[in-house]
Amino acid sequence: MRPPRRRNVSLLLYALPVALAFVALLFGRYGGGVGEAFRSLFSSGTGDLLRSLIFHVRLPRTLAALVVGADLAAAGAVLQGLFRNPLVDSRILGVSSGAAFGACLAILVSGSAVAVQTGAFFFALIAVAIVLAVGWRLGATPLVLLLVGIAASALFDALLGLVKYVADPLSKLPAITYWLLGGLGGAQWSNLAPLLVLSTLGLGFLILARWRLNVLTLSDDEAASLGVRVRPLRVAVVVAASLLVATSVSQAGMIGWIGLVVPHIARAWVGPDHVRLVPASAALGAAILVVLDTVARTALPGEIPLGILTGLLGVPAFLILLVGYLRAKGAAR
Repeated sequence: MRPPRRRNVSLLLYALPVALAFVALLFGRYGGGVGEAFRSLFSSGTGDLLRSLIFHVRLPRTLAALVVGADLAAAGAVLQGLFRNPLVDSRILGVSSGAAFGACLAILVSGSAVAVQTGAFFFALIAVAIVLAVGWRLGATPLVLLLVGIAASALFDALLGLVKYVADPLSKLPAITYWLLGGLGGAQWSNLAPLLVLSTLGLGFLILARWRLNVLTLSDDEAASLGVRVRPLRVAVVVAASLLVATSVSQAGMIGWIGLVVPHIARAWVGPDHVRLVPASAALGAAILVVLDTVARTALPGEIPLGILTGLLGVPAFLILLVGYLRAKGAAR
């Protein structure tokens, strides 16, 4: 049984995204302030326009931020354990690059929001299919999957460069550039269903299998001696993590650093055991992205792309974590 202090910390961590999501609904460019927004939430007779704005614009966007943040952070935590590498994140398997190419190709050809999301998701799945097909034939070891993922990422980055090269610099290229910066401005009730369904499946599998994820951090021989079928489990985890990344990128564009930095913060909070690390990473990722999205849509007259904010905060956070890690190992002063 966990000690009361650790239990309280866990409850606080899991309650944090919900509390921050509620606060995020009260902030926006329109309205008379937080007080008016709070009253409009619980009174249908006053502030009908603001109430409609909260429930039809802010709420689906906040929900999307919760889900995307949880997806990216949980996928990053799982992949870091799977590859036994603290520098791994969701981009390592080529899923993000495949999704970026698919979305930008859809912008070049069509430009509709449905086509962009569909193209991003479809090519993200193609990228992970390439990695798994080649990796399975070569043994599906962490090193093989890592190297094949790097190759797949380079391939789709080159194809993305080709799309940007042929795009119209006055119309298509700015749209491509803006999408690549990431953002949740397009989140609506009408397009949240795929995100919610696929994220529930992916996160549900990782949470149910989190007791077995600790075994994958061992060598293959040690894991096999414990009765675990290593290769099928590893492939299933890669598929689930890739599904989360593909769904999130198709909804929000390229949002970096969440999958790399947040698992380290969660690991410092709850420890390396995946039983606690996976849900803690998901909760912390959801909370952080809700805060960043609120800043992105309220800090300036124009919306700030989320990819810029995650980069501005992610790099210093990563350096702080790196220095702490090196100090713990005695390699830095």
